[in-house]
Amino acid sequence: MLKGIPDILSPELLKILMEMGHTDELVIADGNFPAGAHPHRVVRLDGHGVPELLDAILTFYPLDRYVDAPVTLMAVLPGDPVVPVIWDEYKAIIARHEENAHCKEIDKYDFYESSRRAYALVATSERALYANIILKKGVVIKDHENG
Repeated sequence: MLKGIPDILSPELLKILMEMGHTDELVIADGNFPAGAHPHRVVRLDGHGVPELLDAILTFYPLDRYVDAPVTLMAVLPGDPVVPVIWDEYKAIIARHEENAHCKEIDKYDFYESSRRAYALVATSERALYANIILKKGVVIKDHENG
């Protein structure tokens, strides 16, 4: 155990977050996402939802400030009546951790393709539909006064 690290962040996930570099992407997937199709690193956090995990990750993980939208959401398929209200919760969490970090939506199948190129994928038990999210890692900028 360490002080100040949210319990939801497993040692495996913390290691991955530390290994990631600028522009690497992390997928946080809902319970319906085909996580087994991810070719590289999959971390299972069964029993947890995306919002609590997103909040814990953004405590340490900088979003890329050099792109227009460092957060990618899976767009609702045309004709699907689902309204992903969980996105409002995501945007509130992101705003608490990062100023001016914008989200973009991409087609479901483009999202699947992007997730295959991501550095890692975290599989959750989130039940909300269209709750998948990709985070593009930024850089840590040291405070010049505090080194």
